[in-house]
Amino acid sequence: MPKYVLTGTYCPDVLEKRAPYREAHLNRLAQLKAEGKVITIGPTRDLTRVFGIYEADTEAEARTLVEADPYWENQIWTGYEIHEWIQAF
Repeated sequence: MPKYVLTGTYCPDVLEKRAPYREAHLNRLAQLKAEGKVITIGPTRDLTRVFGIYEADTEAEARTLVEADPYWENQIWTGYEIHEWIQAF
């Protein structure tokens, strides 16, 4: 199955603004990981960017997975890019 790399940005004051959505976000990611749709995901140390790797049949499906996340729906993630990734090893 193709893999897709997510890079994105967080809103200002992310620690405070994410609090109401954090549990739903983490629960959803745990479910997607169990389903094999998320390989890894997390923020940069400075909390300005998010990085993740999704497995999906198409880029459109990968985008749907990102856009259904509570962080995207509630503007915690403020922008993102998706690129198909070829895992060399």
